[in-house]
Amino acid sequence: MAIATTDIKYRLTTTAGSSGNSTAQGNVNNSLGKYASTTDMTDASLNNLYDNISGDENTAGTVDYRAFAVINNHGTLTWTGPKVWLLSEIAGGASLSIGLDPVGVVAASAVMGTSIGSETSAPAGVTFSAPTTKAAGLSPGDVPAGSGFIVWVKRTAANNAAIDSDGGTFRAEGDTSA
Repeated sequence: MAIATTDIKYRLTTTAGSSGNSTAQGNVNNSLGKYASTTDMTDASLNNLYDNISGDENTAGTVDYRAFAVINNHGTLTWTGPKVWLLSEIAGGASLSIGLDPVGVVAASAVMGTSIGSETSAPAGVTFSAPTTKAAGLSPGDVPAGSGFIVWVKRTAANNAAIDSDGGTFRAEGDTSA
C-alpha cells in the first residue's frame, strides 16, 4: 500500500506549546513557525495562510512571513524524495518565495523548526527562492512516517493597484515504496 495524497498533511504552525497546541488554530496571523498546529490547511481558499495586504502595506512594499508544516501522516511508510514548489501565483500581485526551515525533517510531535516574533521578522537560516517546477523544487530529504518539515513563505507586497484573491498555490510531491 502506497502513501496516498490524504496521508500528506499541510498544517498551520504555532510558536507555543506542542503539536497539539491550539494557539494558531484557525488564525493564520499566528502561523509563525516552531510546532505543527493541529489545524489542517485543507484547500486553496482565500486567506488560508495570509491575511489581506492593506493599502499602507502595499504602498510600503511590506515583506511578511508565514510557516506551514508538511507532515507524512502514513502509519508506516517513508515519503521519499519529496519536493516543494510554487505551482501558481497571481500575475501582478504580491511576490511569493519559499524556503525550508534549517531544522530539517523531524518527528511531527517535536519542535519542527525555528520561530519568529512577528510576521515581519525574517526566520534565521532560511534561504528563499521561487521554484516553479517539481524539478527545481526544494527537497527536505526523505520523510519517515509521523515526521515532517516546515516550509517558510515570504510575501512581498507589489505596490500596485488592489487585486482581489491575490496569492499563490504550493505543491509538494514525492514517492513511496509499494
